[in-house]
Amino acid sequence: MCALATVIALVALWPGDSAGFEDPLLLAADPFPATVTVADVVNCSYDPTAQCRLIAFEVDDGPYAGEYGAMEHSLDSTLRPGDSIKLTAFEALDGRVEYSFYDYQRSTPMVWLVVLFVAAVLALGRWRGLGAIAGLAFSLAVIVLFTLPAVLDGSNAVAVALVTASLIAFAALFLAHGFGLGTAVALLSTFASLVLTAVLAWLFVGATHLTGLTDDSSILLGGLAAGIDPRGILLAGVVIGALGVLDDVTVTQVSAVWELKRVQPELGTRELFAPALRIGRDHISSTVNTLFLAYAGAALPLLLLFTEAGQGFGDVITREVVAIEVVRALVGSIGLVASVPIATWLAALVATAADTNDG
Repeated sequence: MCALATVIALVALWPGDSAGFEDPLLLAADPFPATVTVADVVNCSYDPTAQCRLIAFEVDDGPYAGEYGAMEHSLDSTLRPGDSIKLTAFEALDGRVEYSFYDYQRSTPMVWLVVLFVAAVLALGRWRGLGAIAGLAFSLAVIVLFTLPAVLDGSNAVAVALVTASLIAFAALFLAHGFGLGTAVALLSTFASLVLTAVLAWLFVGATHLTGLTDDSSILLGGLAAGIDPRGILLAGVVIGALGVLDDVTVTQVSAVWELKRVQPELGTRELFAPALRIGRDHISSTVNTLFLAYAGAALPLLLLFTEAGQGFGDVITREVVAIEVVRALVGSIGLVASVPIATWLAALVATAADTNDG
């Protein structure tokens, strides 16, 4: 039934063929690769009494491949000879090409990091590790091919998030843990906890009057696409973000119940529930702290900025840009805590019923 509802919602929310909004100011030029050849300290062209760092480079690819150029940066520039960078170019009316630094090229080290990650997962997890990686790849594909286009298409962001979470949960759990009764129980427990998390997020985002307009990206996106609701995107982020921790807890609780039942087949639902819940309490105490620290780490630069400005703790914690992280952490933690008794009770009920039927 959950799979059928997910498929129906997926079809209903599937984005159209809209090409999206194109702004020449945002898409004026595609960045192209270059390699820094010189980074010398010279007198600035605009002020001979000041010093700048002259960055010379060779363009590796793109419309100006093989050409050499230069640009002035401040003395504290981190660019050095041999650095692989990306540039944008602007052609002036007199035909001169003016280059600007866009970003560093990071593809090579990131590819090596991905290879190291895959190798580590496969070395420990083997076939299950391969299933976990396949689930991760599927999750990325769902977000890129469905979630982002559907939100940009004007669909309700919370509905899109719930469908996304359902698709990811199906793939991640069954690919990583196999097609079994225990996995199905963990999946249903995850769904129930996600619904609770979504409801709490909706209630408290409204009660705290969070708008979702906390940075330049959200403000610019809201201005470019009239059908996008920043508050809906905030709610969607809470739901999708909670999924990654919820499936860990639900799988652990179901596994604990299954192992208890295997060791002591005579245990009934109540006898299974109590010791497994004690295991869940130990797990949840560390997981909640992990979730909160993850959100606190994301907001750390802002906390440092507000602290340096001499603002009080109460003022800092209630500023929207920080309050969003607090609401995310607390709502996600409540959903996480609720997932323990939900998963434990459902697993104990199913394990007992399955044993009775086998008998």
